[in-house]
Amino acid sequence: MVVRSGGRQIPVVVLAGFLGSGKTTLLNHLLHRSGGSRIGAVVNDFGAIEIDAMAVAGALGDSTVSLGNGCLCCAVDGSGLDVYLERLARPSAGIDVIVIEASGLAEPQELVRMVLASEHPGIVYGGLVEVVDAAEFDATRTRHPEIDRHLALADLVVVNKVDRVADAERVPALVRSLVDRAAVVPATHGRIDPEFLFDCRPAEERVGQLSFDDLHRDGDEHTGHLHTAYDSLSFATGRPLDPRRLIRFLDSRPEGLYRIKGYVDFGPYDTGNRYAVHAVGRFLRFYPEPWTPGAERLTQLVLIGTDIDAAALRRELEACGNDGAPHADEQGMWGVLRYVQGAAEDPAA
Repeated sequence: MVVRSGGRQIPVVVLAGFLGSGKTTLLNHLLHRSGGSRIGAVVNDFGAIEIDAMAVAGALGDSTVSLGNGCLCCAVDGSGLDVYLERLARPSAGIDVIVIEASGLAEPQELVRMVLASEHPGIVYGGLVEVVDAAEFDATRTRHPEIDRHLALADLVVVNKVDRVADAERVPALVRSLVDRAAVVPATHGRIDPEFLFDCRPAEERVGQLSFDDLHRDGDEHTGHLHTAYDSLSFATGRPLDPRRLIRFLDSRPEGLYRIKGYVDFGPYDTGNRYAVHAVGRFLRFYPEPWTPGAERLTQLVLIGTDIDAAALRRELEACGNDGAPHADEQGMWGVLRYVQGAAEDPAA
């Protein structure tokens, strides 16, 4: 547990990882298992609908700020980030550590650079945590070889979803061969000891190395960033969706549509729950959760992919709307329920 002392600088940890690796699940785990320490969070979503911020525990409290619709790594300077750090670092907030959850398409070195460049006297760079999806790691490296560079910058690597691969030791061993002095921790559903977060701060010489070598910028160009190859579609509707139609849409989604996340209202098919949906590659899961009393019932989805036809996808989603039939047959949700696992499993884990 972190113990605060007067005048101590608050460490700012960058939490990064490719789309769907489980960053939000890991952050939620840390928030619930912090051992009495208070964690402040800056959540940066790629899509216009801030799905990750909704999923973060306590997102409506004063310890979380949300930055939607774009990658924070493309900010011109760190002054914008300082505004949010100022809010979380004020003494009255009682924050012990601040975590910046990056977009799944962000460039980690740019976020580290922004923290190092911060002029806020109350914060200090606390290290880079990179989350890896063990089930998708090989495919991700093939598609984006720059992931190796991200790993080389990390101070802690969490190899998540080891329960979804046949050999739970292979990917952690491979990652260890790619990192520079970083601890490599296997995990399931993002569950790691919170002390790893507090202990991952790099040595002073490592910070210096990052600031001059790894973090060097060539002008303001972002052509090499992961997100330049990806497009996003944000879809929201107050009209409940028909489960059969949505499952047909999801089962036939194009190869380039890599990530889907959000919440679905099935209306008369299940009046008590909304369904969190998470798709990474061909992996798909639904997670039923009770509606918050008094909350507006909406379907809110973010779709991220390469070479996607956003207009066509929007039309297909709109066609998934329920026709307003007064009675839903009991078989209507069967297609959805085959993608539901035990309640103990975490979304995007």
